[in-house]
Amino acid sequence: MSDTRIAIASAILSAEIDPLGAELWSLRDAQGRDLMTDADPRWWTGHAPLLFPFVGRSRGDAYRLDGREYPMPQHGFARRRDFALVDRDAGRALFRLEADSDSRAIYPFDFRLDMGFAVEGATLRMTATVSNRGEADMPFSFGYHPAFAWPLPYGGAAADHRITFERSEPAPIRKVGDEPGLIARGSVPSPVEGDTLVPTHAMFEGDALIWDDLASRSLTWGAPGHPHLRIDFPDTPWLGLWQKPGAHYLCVEPWAGMADLVGFDGDVWDKPGIMALLPGDSRSFRMDVTLVGDGAGV
Repeated sequence: MSDTRIAIASAILSAEIDPLGAELWSLRDAQGRDLMTDADPRWWTGHAPLLFPFVGRSRGDAYRLDGREYPMPQHGFARRRDFALVDRDAGRALFRLEADSDSRAIYPFDFRLDMGFAVEGATLRMTATVSNRGEADMPFSFGYHPAFAWPLPYGGAAADHRITFERSEPAPIRKVGDEPGLIARGSVPSPVEGDTLVPTHAMFEGDALIWDDLASRSLTWGAPGHPHLRIDFPDTPWLGLWQKPGAHYLCVEPWAGMADLVGFDGDVWDKPGIMALLPGDSRSFRMDVTLVGDGAGV
């Protein structure tokens, strides 16, 4: 473990968080088995970046606000910034990122992003709280991007793993279009059969699968008859699934917002999913990951 990473644990789960990006670096069960990506550099070295102040790619890696253009990297800048460790005990940690001269040069708002982690029994609870400490309405979106092991370390074959949604998901989905990282304007039929998606590597040859008309706020990931993960995301209405085809992870990404649509050239306020945070207000986004089975007591 890096000297800078922060470890928290219960009797059932342990987690490590890197202050760079307040990124969840690992999640392990009581036997030390990894529930997240192996970060094989052949595929992707990320673990669970936070997506702020915008989810996805802005067309031309820039956005427009009140007649002015600002640069913005894909998924925003929070994942590349050092967060301060504000509070910590054996089972929880709170990290904070605040606006500074560097952030204001590309995002002219006085924000605060608090990222809390807590391990409670068989559950890792993550809560991001975005605050507007300035005097103008603040446009933003937020998303999670954790990469879970595929297969999970419980004996189920990779081909048997499935996403089981809380509800049936018949609505069409979106995919990435012909501008890299941007969302196609049309939709495609849902690959979900009832409430179940059996992912294959081939599904991701065209990049992510994106649900912007999602009924569920909870799902499970794993192979039937084996311990699995339940993932709850009550505050984020959209979802992305992504991997580099052939890798040993599946990213389950609850989003409030998404990338620009192909051809979009409007003001940021017209971007799909952008939220307005009024001066003095805050908004929180929770994501819980629970180990079900394997003596987890759930």
